Amino acid sequence: MIGELYVEDKSRLAFEPTTKPVPADERAKLLADPGFGRVFTDHMAIIEYDESKGWHDARVTARHPFKMDPASPVLHYAQEIFEGMKAYRRPGGGVALFRPDANARRFAKSAIRLAMPPLPEEMFLESVRGLVRADREWIPETEDGSLYLRPFMIANGSFLGMRPSTEFIYAVIASSVGAYFKGNAPSVSLWVTREYVRAAPGGTGEAKCGGNYAGSLIAQAEAIRNGCDQVVFLDAIERRWVEELGGMNVFFVFDDGSIRTPPLDGTILHGVTRDSLLTLARDMGAPVREEPYSIEQWKADAESGRLTEAFACGTAAVVTPIGRVKGVDGEFTIGGQSVGPLTMRLRSALVDIQRGHAPDPYGWTERVL
Repeated sequence: MIGELYVEDKSRLAFEPTTKPVPADERAKLLADPGFGRVFTDHMAIIEYDESKGWHDARVTARHPFKMDPASPVLHYAQEIFEGMKAYRRPGGGVALFRPDANARRFAKSAIRLAMPPLPEEMFLESVRGLVRADREWIPETEDGSLYLRPFMIANGSFLGMRPSTEFIYAVIASSVGAYFKGNAPSVSLWVTREYVRAAPGGTGEAKCGGNYAGSLIAQAEAIRNGCDQVVFLDAIERRWVEELGGMNVFFVFDDGSIRTPPLDGTILHGVTRDSLLTLARDMGAPVREEPYSIEQWKADAESGRLTEAFACGTAAVVTPIGRVKGVDGEFTIGGQSVGPLTMRLRSALVDIQRGHAPDPYGWTERVL
């Protein structure tokens, strides 16, 4: 049966419900401990594009594999972008998204950088809302549970040649998730890679494209081999300025209560969580600076006690304290590897807004159900 999903402006997204939904009892077992990125919902949203029709055939349908030609350009030239966002259960019922408009804008900017047709913002939002409505029962009821949404766009077609594609598939899939980092450690450890860089001026660093992450995997593997949870990248030119982690932005907290984070200069992703924390910190009265910070200064400030806290942030990991930093030049700890008070204050303020436990004076949350 084909139905319709209604969105805020009363426009329609075709709904083709799956004929083989996961049984409720099996779904409940999966949601008891979903981990991160392993449990997927019944449906997906999809919109297609070609030069003659533009964007067309917008629908929410049963989750299914793509049928692609072996010469599809995404497989050869990595013309692909994606986003990451979450839907949260609300106290007393209902579901809300967190700053979906920011994800829609960033998705369009990434598309332009990768020579892809930008998806209209309202189409992006409709697709996300529609999928959340269809698969609302897949949101875990655990304390840290949410529905992780992955909008993405890939180049489709059949040709081999160095040119932008004229056919694209946009889709949104959803995964029931718990905490990103598992374990009892109060903080994560970082490996400073000197051999690899994530992005360079003029490159795709501020676009959310798969190539950025593929290029970081060897450095992440290096971090794991050296007993660390995550890798931290330095700039491509001098190899001394801290940029970001493999998939997260980074913040530093000092003994005078001030906060510093690397500036957005074209090589760092414009994190939605990063931007939200900057707003929260300023409203808490913390002096905030978006300035370069060298790895040498990071080490010196940690050892002198001037640096009291450091944390990573992103949609998946939210706010994660950093306790130990290691590299070929040695290692150092931050604040005795304990969880810093300002880090946790910021995390609590952000999570409480996301989950509806505190007022939202910024208009960041959008109720979908």
